[in-house]
Amino acid sequence: MAALLLVRYGELALKSPPVRRDFERQLRRNILDQFLANGLVGRLRSDHGHLYAEVDDAAVGMRVLRRVFGVTSVSEVREVPTEFAAIRDRLFELAEPVLRPGASFAVRSRRTGTHPFTSQELARDLGAAVLDRFAERNLSVDLERPGVELFVEVRGPRTYLSLDRVQGPGGLPLGVAGRVAAMVDGPRGALGTYLMMKRGCRCAVVTLPTGRPLVEGVLARFDPKVRVDHAEPGEDAWVPRLARAAEESRADGIILPLDVDGYAVERERWGDRVLFSPTVGLSDEEVADRWKRIEELAA
Repeated sequence: MAALLLVRYGELALKSPPVRRDFERQLRRNILDQFLANGLVGRLRSDHGHLYAEVDDAAVGMRVLRRVFGVTSVSEVREVPTEFAAIRDRLFELAEPVLRPGASFAVRSRRTGTHPFTSQELARDLGAAVLDRFAERNLSVDLERPGVELFVEVRGPRTYLSLDRVQGPGGLPLGVAGRVAAMVDGPRGALGTYLMMKRGCRCAVVTLPTGRPLVEGVLARFDPKVRVDHAEPGEDAWVPRLARAAEESRADGIILPLDVDGYAVERERWGDRVLFSPTVGLSDEEVADRWKRIEELAA
């Protein structure tokens, strides 16, 4: 394999052990589904709180993993034994091409397990070693706004070194929180669907022509198995399509792009069905701003 990626997740680790195990299994399935959908060759292994993806293409792997709900961040890492000399020497190799003359840097260290050093002590000693090794470059340490960050994560007997962290969507893995059916006619409906997906819901989506590019170009990248049905334009033409999608997918509720004034009408239309409208309190400007950030994640 060409590269090793360290995959971090946050909220899952707060669950009870049985629930966390179930959520981690679902997260692994979702990652492998994304690998398959994107033609990526890879395999997974794990320890408590992290996954490790060995992939044949680091750039594709990073891009795919930042679209997996439950993932908080991803780094391409170098793996070494947890021995100071091994960590120091590999850190030199990693830092050498990126520490330009006059650059500022910081060592960010974290550790798990029992070791004869604290995270702060390791960062201090590695920072001093870097200054000494590249003395002719006139480097400086800046813990607030460094030009280069060197990440060191000690995980028991193995340590992982990286230069950056790519943010993922966070939330919960798709498939751990039931099913819903959503109507998407524009950014408000697309954002509401995304927010429910982020809470672990599988979504069957009905689109109008104005919402179709948002589903196929963005939301489908976060769920390669998403079911999409297309409704023709026209007043209420989408309603029977959405009702059918809800029945066929055994949805627990309906997602609608409602504002406050429109809620009462839809409540009466859908009877006993549970209605969700995660964007009901957002202005159009807030919706547009949040959707733009989602598009960047999906790119």
